[in-house]
Amino acid sequence: MKILLTGACGFLGKAMQEQWGNSLKVITLCRDKNAKLVYDLATQIPEIPSIDVVVHAAGKAHIIPKNKEERKDFFAVNVQGTSNLLSALEHNPTLKKFVFISSVAVYGLREGTNIAEDAPLLATDAYGKSKIDAEKLVSGWCAERNIDYYILRLPLIAGKNSPGNLGAMAKGIKNNRYLSIGRAVAKKSMVLAKDVADLIAHLEGPSGIYNLTDGYHPSFSELEKKIASYYNKNLPFSLPMLFAKIIGYTGDLVGNISPVNSNKIKKIASTLTFDDSRARRMLKWFPNTVLESWKID
Repeated sequence: MKILLTGACGFLGKAMQEQWGNSLKVITLCRDKNAKLVYDLATQIPEIPSIDVVVHAAGKAHIIPKNKEERKDFFAVNVQGTSNLLSALEHNPTLKKFVFISSVAVYGLREGTNIAEDAPLLATDAYGKSKIDAEKLVSGWCAERNIDYYILRLPLIAGKNSPGNLGAMAKGIKNNRYLSIGRAVAKKSMVLAKDVADLIAHLEGPSGIYNLTDGYHPSFSELEKKIASYYNKNLPFSLPMLFAKIIGYTGDLVGNISPVNSNKIKKIASTLTFDDSRARRMLKWFPNTVLESWKID
């Protein structure tokens, strides 16, 4: 079985390759010169050899666009890039499965509990909307050609040197530059990169859309303790919620130059978890918990 892995030079792509080792035949595609296929999917239609499975992990994330051009970049990479990949696969007779790495950002929610795949897609930000558009491209294209497809909606991804907010938390605690907020009891869904890789390597089950989480949904307080213990650090100082809100409101007044605003404070203080029971039932998804198995760096 030959697998085409796009986004091979990104965080999740690298984690997949490390987890798979030499057990799978993987053709890597990304902009890095060390990939087997060097292309920019946002602007190029690649030439792809015969393959059996596509794992489309290429995408733009982890930044908040500051202007229209940066917003357009999300659609160029996540939507046009997906369209160009599908065009390249039009005449690939051996393709059997298409795995698309999506995000729980498509739901457009800042708080909620056990949100399932049938929840409305309310994203208004460039990242979430571009993932919605890309999902539609993949599901429609695969359905027309009777190709099995798996759209995996991921929450925060934990692994070695995690990107985004989780990585920033770990780096902040390691360098004594992190403040906890309030009681830090808000829970967030997370998943281990290596568990996603293991699932994809043995993926069987009906086509469709699946949330993936570790099933435990740790609180900020539990994560802070995990990270502090890993680095042999004291628990971070806790900033009372009232002061955090004042800082957030000040950030609202300052504008984009402030790293914190009231929306970010509210997001940190709100529980947001997702239901992965469909994946457990249909795909035999039995992941490890982040708190027990996360190798931080």
